[in-house]
Amino acid sequence: MDTGNSDHTLDCDMSQRLDEIARWLRDDVGIAAFDINPASEDASFRRYLRITFDRQTRIVMDAPPGKEDCGSYLNVARKLSECGLNVPDVLAVDRAQGFILLSDLGRELYLHVLSPSNVGKLYNDALDALLIMQSKASTDGLRSYDRALLYEEMELFRRWLVRKHLNLSLRADEHSMLDGAFALLADSALAQPTVFVHRDYHSRNLLRTRHNNPGIVDFQDAVVGPVTYDLISLLRDCYIAWPLDQVESWVFEYHDRAMAAGILSLQDQTQFLRWVDLMGVQRHLKASGIFARLTHRDGKTGFLSDVPRTLTYVLETARRYPELSGLHELIAQRVMPALDARRTQ
Repeated sequence: MDTGNSDHTLDCDMSQRLDEIARWLRDDVGIAAFDINPASEDASFRRYLRITFDRQTRIVMDAPPGKEDCGSYLNVARKLSECGLNVPDVLAVDRAQGFILLSDLGRELYLHVLSPSNVGKLYNDALDALLIMQSKASTDGLRSYDRALLYEEMELFRRWLVRKHLNLSLRADEHSMLDGAFALLADSALAQPTVFVHRDYHSRNLLRTRHNNPGIVDFQDAVVGPVTYDLISLLRDCYIAWPLDQVESWVFEYHDRAMAAGILSLQDQTQFLRWVDLMGVQRHLKASGIFARLTHRDGKTGFLSDVPRTLTYVLETARRYPELSGLHELIAQRVMPALDARRTQ
């Protein structure tokens, strides 16, 4: 088996898994000879490998048992496929070993192809798919995006970014302020209509495809949750930024289309924008904590460069909402300077 060359190197501890994957592909799936390379970087224990054979490509998802659950992927893939969305076809499964063979949706991640000239078309397609997902995908058996989960995610900011990565000790009044901000953000999220939530609907998980654009991946953590969650994940992406007036234009476009589709009944666009904004703060606090956790727990340092953009979103939003003034002050006066100091060390 030729492991090829790639900008991403396979970890030493992958050698045994690679051998097991190779045996599975040859003995059980019936692919006798192939090349294999990393297909994408993932913020979890899952690994995605692209195999090439007979001028064809497939994707192997390696989900180590005990760390990842193949069942959730298979369940959500079926739900999305049933409503006509463009997700990978499941071609073969070995749940005991944690292997899934998938069709290959290509290499053109939105993140790599988006530009001011094509973003309108690509985001329109992504909003079309989102509306289908929210109006047609079954939510049976999915976990609820409840208060406990919302708090668990926001605490990643305090634990992993503030304490672990930046080594900041918060005062009692700062802890109290964060607790109040978390409660406000959770209350706003829980006041919203609930729909199927992909939970990572952004430019790293959408692919430009020739037919039925976009291709959608990394959906296995789907939940039932706030209607604005995937919308803000797309429009205020941790990995790429667009002008605020353009983002708000997309928000209002989505609002009108969601009303027409029966997903929303809230006519007040100002209230809807507040839902979107506060949902974004919740998500971006979570994301900044995850990026720090990936660095310190998992040894994946490549996401740290996205923390300043992610927290800038929080600052921009908190500046417009007086009830988040304490959060703005903490991030502007303590967190961002500490980040700058870390980057110059």
